[in-house]
Order: sequence, then C-alpha cells, then structure tokens
Amino acid sequence: MRIARFSIDGNVAFGAVEGDQPDQLVLDIIKGIPFADHELSGTKVPLSKVRLLPPVLPNKVVAFGRNYAEHARELGNEVPDAPFAFFKPSTSVIGSGDAIQYPSFSEELHHEAELAVVIGRMCREVPRERVKDVIFGYTCANDITARDVQRREKQWARAKGFDSSCPLGPWVETDLDPSDLTIQLTVNGGQRQLGRTSEMIHSIEDLIVNISEAMTLLPGDVILTGTPAGVGPLNVGDEVAVTIEGIGTLTNKVVKRG
Repeated sequence: MRIARFSIDGNVAFGAVEGDQPDQLVLDIIKGIPFADHELSGTKVPLSKVRLLPPVLPNKVVAFGRNYAEHARELGNEVPDAPFAFFKPSTSVIGSGDAIQYPSFSEELHHEAELAVVIGRMCREVPRERVKDVIFGYTCANDITARDVQRREKQWARAKGFDSSCPLGPWVETDLDPSDLTIQLTVNGGQRQLGRTSEMIHSIEDLIVNISEAMTLLPGDVILTGTPAGVGPLNVGDEVAVTIEGIGTLTNKVVKRG
C-alpha cells in the first residue's frame, strides 16, 4: 500500500494512493493514523486536487553516511568498518514539490539520493530477526548537503541539518522488498546518480540493529540508508528528482533562501 500525507481545504489527512497512471491517481482517505488502528473511509479525492506533504513528521531522522563504497571513494573517504550515523533535525524535512532553500552560508550544495526507512512502532535493541516487524515502509529521500561547510566544519550538524535539507516522499510504500532496488537521481532531466540498494555496505538490518542499540526509535522516525556514487552540485533554479524502483519519484526545486 502507498500511504500519502496531504493537505486539502486546510485539513491534513493520510490517504491510500490508488491507481497506476500518474494523471489518474486518487487518494482513499484513511480514518485514523497509519501507525495505529485505521481503516479506509471510501471517500476518494484526486491526487491532483491535494498538496502532498512530507509523508511523515519524524521525531528524528537518523542518517548513515558512506554506506556505498563508490560514494565513499568519490569523496576521498575510507569505507567505514561499522555503520556511521549522524542526525538531521525534524525541521529539515520537506515534502515532494516543496522548495529546497539554498542556504546563505554555503556556496556548494550537493544532492544525495537515498532510500529512507520509516519506523512503524516504538522499539529499542531490535534483534536482527525482528527488524522487519518494526518497519512501516519505505520512501525516497534526498540528503541535501552543504559540501563546503561539511569539509570546513568537520561536524555535520549545519552542513546536513539546515532547513529544507531533507526532502522525503512522495509517499510511503508499505509492501516492498528493499534488498535490490534501482535508485536514480536527475537534475533538470539529466541523470546524475544511478545505483542499487544491493550495493549497500551495511544492510537495513545492520543499520536498525546498530542505532536501536543506542536509542529508542518512535513511529514515524526515518532512517536514511546512504547514497550511491554520483553526488554533485545543485544551483538555484535546478529541479532535482529522486526515483526509487517500486516507490515513485520525489521532486523538488532549488530556490534562493529569502
């Protein structure tokens, strides 16, 4: 099931996305919230009539860096022996169609296409064999990075945590095998990144076991699983799109921060 979060007539709701043709998709509005008992209302609205919002509002976004060997090498970094985590604040999250605001303190903004895992239940110290039980679904992500700031400051809080640096969407796919999916990113229609989730150094199970040893994960929390090679610059006016097989396409435009 594809579950979207959207706004219509000033109201925010979740809906199940139905249909196969992009121009004919409809939303069956969900009674309740997807992380608890819920049911479809049978009330349907065309996707074209709503504004898509970030599919979840995470308490925290836990991101894992250098989880694809070729990406680590393209930036001159060693491949880590263990998962390498950092955080993006909830204020960094935007949805498909929202603007990425080019931060005033950077002159080198980069894109990073990623598969995002959405947590579905409160959990801690998750054993490997139970990881699938705590996953709600998967969505597309773009780990927007101020690369010059990342190099200069070493600590990544500002470089990867600024407002609008974590586009997520367009929706969450709950029925998906994430082990070998194509990840593609384009800028203004030209391909920049192309990889497969099977190229991850540390698996989704590895990542969730690793971070849940340290902290409690809450429903709606997001895990970013790393980016394949091909990261590169974004400029004001660019349209960047992340497409993941079996999920859909996350599209955002870069604007100058006002």
